[in-house]
Amino acid sequence: MKAFGLISRTILLFLTAGFLQLMISCEMPQEPKNIGLQLYSLRDSIRTDLPGVIRKVGEMGYTFVEAAGYRDGKFYGLEPVEFKNLCEENGLAFLGSHTGRDLPEEGGWEETMAWWDECIDAHVAAGVKWIVQPWMGRVGYESLDGLKKYCDYWNAVGEKCNAKGIRFGYHNHDKEFTELEGEVIYDFMLKNMDPDKVMFQLDLYWCVVGGKNPVDYFNNYPGRFEIWHIKDKAEVGASGMMDFQSYWASAGISGMKYGVVEVEEYNFDPFESVRSSLEYLNQADFVVMPEH
Repeated sequence: MKAFGLISRTILLFLTAGFLQLMISCEMPQEPKNIGLQLYSLRDSIRTDLPGVIRKVGEMGYTFVEAAGYRDGKFYGLEPVEFKNLCEENGLAFLGSHTGRDLPEEGGWEETMAWWDECIDAHVAAGVKWIVQPWMGRVGYESLDGLKKYCDYWNAVGEKCNAKGIRFGYHNHDKEFTELEGEVIYDFMLKNMDPDKVMFQLDLYWCVVGGKNPVDYFNNYPGRFEIWHIKDKAEVGASGMMDFQSYWASAGISGMKYGVVEVEEYNFDPFESVRSSLEYLNQADFVVMPEH
């Protein structure tokens, strides 16, 4: 009987400890993962209610935003500090921005570099960590000579950004994974842009659509992909075509420092699509974001 009583008390203590642990875990929700949102995902709503969009993004649990609305020294029509403050008032950091300018034509180098000086100064005033150009003009797709000119141009822009404490990078779509004169365009860019001056923001979805595996790029060009665009055909994790678990298994070698969700197509209301994308990433145990 004594042995039976001892076993009963042991079981009771075990169950009580488990119950308390469950209660604590329910009462203390996990810290949100450090995941940002590319505001292009909510482009239509931003045109009519920028403050409302920023408020809703903060309420969803995103920790930072990446803008796609720089023009003439302002972000979505606001002065740099105004936009920064709007984000921070809603629990969001303003860390990055998509903008850029095409390769200057002959005689236009100085004017283009002056544009970049103004652009970089505005981003410095806003306190961002990176500027990414998300397109390349047709010259870069027509010949390796034209592509090399773009690489040299972006190396120069990256040097300017470095001087002001900002990283410069390039964001791909699918066309960069086609061949030009026997070379894969994206590989040529990786080989001809200085890692100290230009980082790469790999859009995982467009890489897959382009017929390539992001993990192969992580292994072949380690450390070059400082920011990921976490994207799927629509909501992140919904299509089944993206092997996100394998990408995260190689996150360390990729050089990833930040991850940014972008949703361009929707199965639901855009806000719900953006929300469900974050929920998928927060609930996936394999998604581990670097600490900052």
